[in-house]
Amino acid sequence: MKYNKKSMTKLINEHRELHDELKKLKSDMGLEKNRAIKALYHSAVADEGPYMKAYQELDRLHK
Repeated sequence: MKYNKKSMTKLINEHRELHDELKKLKSDMGLEKNRAIKALYHSAVADEGPYMKAYQELDRLHK
């Protein structure tokens, strides 16, 4: 599975808990938005993460 910023942004917008986690990453770790989104992808989507199926569905729709 490959990272796609558009799909990841849509997933974050659809799931409030991901949106909250993104804000936390940005403030706690001082990450800029794009890096925080990538970090969230690796923690919540990649490698059988809890949002992997939802991400795959969004990614499939964008192709």
